[in-house]
Amino acid sequence: MKEVLPIAISKITQKHNFSGSIAITNSHEFLETSSGYANRVEERLNKVNTRFGIASGCKLFTAIGIAKLVEKKQLSFKTKLRDCLNVSFSHFHPSITIHQLLTHTSGIPDYFDEAVMEDYEDLWKQTPMYLLRNLQDFLPLFQNGKMIASPGEVFHYNNAGYIILGLIIEQQTGMTFQRYVEENIFKPAGMNDSGYFSLDRLPQNTALGYIDEDDGSWRTNTYAIPVVGGSDGGAYVTAPDMVKLWEALIDFQLLNESLTKELLTTHVDVKEGVDYGYGVWINIRNSQVFKYHVMGYDPGVSFHSAYYPESGYKIAIPSNHGDGAFDVMKDFEEMFHRLDTI
Repeated sequence: MKEVLPIAISKITQKHNFSGSIAITNSHEFLETSSGYANRVEERLNKVNTRFGIASGCKLFTAIGIAKLVEKKQLSFKTKLRDCLNVSFSHFHPSITIHQLLTHTSGIPDYFDEAVMEDYEDLWKQTPMYLLRNLQDFLPLFQNGKMIASPGEVFHYNNAGYIILGLIIEQQTGMTFQRYVEENIFKPAGMNDSGYFSLDRLPQNTALGYIDEDDGSWRTNTYAIPVVGGSDGGAYVTAPDMVKLWEALIDFQLLNESLTKELLTTHVDVKEGVDYGYGVWINIRNSQVFKYHVMGYDPGVSFHSAYYPESGYKIAIPSNHGDGAFDVMKDFEEMFHRLDTI
């Protein structure tokens, strides 16, 4: 496998004209690679340790953050929203729980409903993205909306629910959500190159996200996403750092064994072969867990990362382009299947 992986990766990245970086590891091997430009104007290449935005791929961080508060007995997954956050929601059902927020089953309205809106950029026509620097800045986008379903009734992917979870973390800890994650998740996991960065203050070695236009031109995603990431998405990570996150999680370095298992337990059957835990997707094959994975898509961002429990492989594929990560991961899985390593 060690001899096959580098050649296979090169073929796959060339096939998809991939712009990003890739890290793959298990107990026997570790492989990293990168391709494409972090800055197209300056022709600055992506590197293995380049930072990439990962959009909703970091909802897992929010779920881990909540679980850490459960571990400290500050909350439980059954705690009602009204009992742990001093924010008024005009039309929200009083029985909404943290569990329902984590599993996208709360029934609350979303500020960006992916089942209704296709273009994330449309949000900023009424609300300039540069004004969204704190979690509470998102509240006017959904705070007075009406319920779309009864709590616990249906799975409906919901970004607003994760904004609320971040606000709960801030109220319970007295820290900004971003600092809480950096101190309590990134540092213990050894994710030293990852963080929440403002688009107008990106640190060195960070890839710009690119949007390709139909006429062949392109632009960065500077005016297409919130200026600072938060609890529903928008952190910046490196591929190796994301692999470290999986390793720290499954080795119980972030949560105790019981809460780790609770995080990775199926809580909702989304569709055939696809379940959802707390902040993590769970794919089932032959009645067994095939992979735990996270993914994120924003204009100029695509991201997939997974842990395959049977083989022990962990994969991270961040990209500074709106697509590519899914196709690369799909080809990897087909390759692994042929080699009987997954």
